[in-house]
Amino acid sequence: MRHLFCILLILCAANLSAQNTAYTIDIEQVGVVAHRPIRELGMQKSLIDSTALRDNIALSLSDVLTYNSSIFIKQYGRATLSTASFRGTSPSHTQVTWNGMRLNSPMLGMTDFSMIPSYFIDEASLLHGSSSVSASGGGLGGAISLSTSSQVEKGWGVQAVQGIGSYSTFDEFLRLSYGGELLKSSTRVAYSTSKNNFRYTNYDKKENIYDSEHNIIGKYHPEERNRSGDFKDLNILQELFYDSRAGDKFSLSAWYTHSRRGVPMTSVSYAEEDYLNRQNEDTFRGVIGWQRLLENFKLSASAGYLSSRLNYYYSRDVGGGNIARMIDSRSRVNTLYGNFSAEYYLGQKWLLTADVKLHQHFVRSQDMNIIQQDGERALIGYDKARIELSGFLSAKWRATERLSLSLALREELYGEEFSPLIPAFFADWLISERGEVVLKASASRNFRFPTLNDLYFQPGGNPDLRKERGMTYDLGVDFRLAQGEKYSLSGGVNGFDSRVDDWILWLPSVKGFWSPRNIKRVHSYGAEGKLSLKWRISQDWNLSASTNASWTPSINEAEPVGEDDASVGKQLPYVPRFSASATALLSWRSWRVGYRWAHYSERFTMSSNDRTLTGVLVPYYMNDVHLERLLSFRWADCSLKVQVNNLFNEEYVSVLSRPMPRRNYELFISIKPKW
Repeated sequence: MRHLFCILLILCAANLSAQNTAYTIDIEQVGVVAHRPIRELGMQKSLIDSTALRDNIALSLSDVLTYNSSIFIKQYGRATLSTASFRGTSPSHTQVTWNGMRLNSPMLGMTDFSMIPSYFIDEASLLHGSSSVSASGGGLGGAISLSTSSQVEKGWGVQAVQGIGSYSTFDEFLRLSYGGELLKSSTRVAYSTSKNNFRYTNYDKKENIYDSEHNIIGKYHPEERNRSGDFKDLNILQELFYDSRAGDKFSLSAWYTHSRRGVPMTSVSYAEEDYLNRQNEDTFRGVIGWQRLLENFKLSASAGYLSSRLNYYYSRDVGGGNIARMIDSRSRVNTLYGNFSAEYYLGQKWLLTADVKLHQHFVRSQDMNIIQQDGERALIGYDKARIELSGFLSAKWRATERLSLSLALREELYGEEFSPLIPAFFADWLISERGEVVLKASASRNFRFPTLNDLYFQPGGNPDLRKERGMTYDLGVDFRLAQGEKYSLSGGVNGFDSRVDDWILWLPSVKGFWSPRNIKRVHSYGAEGKLSLKWRISQDWNLSASTNASWTPSINEAEPVGEDDASVGKQLPYVPRFSASATALLSWRSWRVGYRWAHYSERFTMSSNDRTLTGVLVPYYMNDVHLERLLSFRWADCSLKVQVNNLFNEEYVSVLSRPMPRRNYELFISIKPKW
């Protein structure tokens, strides 16, 4: 495939003179007046712009969220575990759905966003605080809704993108599509490989400098390479959409992931080269859907299946050249999914919604290291099944042209235990039609059940854990200003207050291993802000920019565990009090210049907020820039993009002892033939 892209690049260079001339025709301005969507009344919802999802094929969803939201993305390194902390909560408090099916691991409760290619997502939205109740229970911080779209261009379509980057990184993307009157098809393939052996200064180690008489005369921090960080990721997504003309729409989405990743050694590791530290994953997700639209009624149903095989191996030299496997962890997850929903519009003032979702999990988690027990072989792990059933009802009422109210109720069953009723109340008030200034308020309570690892992991699982309980309040203002096609400016600010009781925390036990306990009472509060600008400066010049910021104190207010417990009244570990991001894209004719910026304040690594050398991670700022040229020929549309990541060569870590790459470069070539 790489040779094919090289040949096509040569053809592009040889045919520059064949570039078509673009013409611009001014048309008369048309005004459009519309009501705010009733289904989103009172909700705190943020949409990720489609251009951010299509920035480049090397991006995972964790990269997109870092630069286009106020969520803190905790990264363990390049192409390793990346989790989301929504409003100062833990990763398991953020619920994630894809085409309606939940992606959170039933074992860990979290989602690894580094495993989701941004080019496989067509629509992404963030549901803040109480708004998450409309998508799923358990989102004590919020929810992230991901979906693919049936928007496929008519006829046959092909798009190919080749990326080449530092550290022997190659990214390849191919999409084949067909759009007919009734049937549409889309096939996407993404393949990424990298040695990922970047250099970094290891500030966790010191080397001695000796004189000729072997006396120590100085010390320095050594330069090291990221070891065991290579990866190969293959993702394939096949979609089919069918419109029956009789009001029925059918869809099929099938997504397969094949990943082989080395788990990088930490900067405090002194292991030699004779070791194996790897994670292999094979996951299939499939969803079929049906939808029927009537005049005031909408019915939809879907069913899905998820199968995941995740293996982690760690082997090392135990002496004498003998390699011993220390960890051989294998997990198997199979999930059956079903959903039925109905919407009924009662005039223009009422929207009634009902929804039922079912997830049936079958999980087998084992460490294959064999131990002796009464002379027989035994395996460490668990083999469990759990049903998760969720029912949802809501009524939205547009009381007047300015005032709208909504009440939502959710009930959940986990295994044999029902949650108490989960209510959510929403209200919004149109303060001013000029500027579309809207005041929004919401309140809800929520519950999150322990994960299967929390309950049954061996050793340490605690089957007596209680579910976590949360209350959330939101108050915010949104606005939007626009002048035809000239410019649009939109944004908002939102304050929130959230309290979570019986927070589950893994702590060391007297038996020598870690075990989860309902130990914390967490108070999270703060503010979030966003601003987005689109400005047509002139016929040839266009500017788009957006920024997000959040201030999130997340304080442990539980009773002290013991006399030496210094965590009470302190910020939770790995939760920054302040985070911000910004993007900008300036275009002139066929040229584009883009800029991305992200900032996280200091993060504590200890619950006591200790400020020792390893107790706090210093703030860091990330800066990326790219230059792109669009080329148009009679036979194809092409683009060439050069990107510089970590522009100012900053040395930083997101997680203690997990180094991140310094300045690095990428080149992308995109070709879209014309039929």
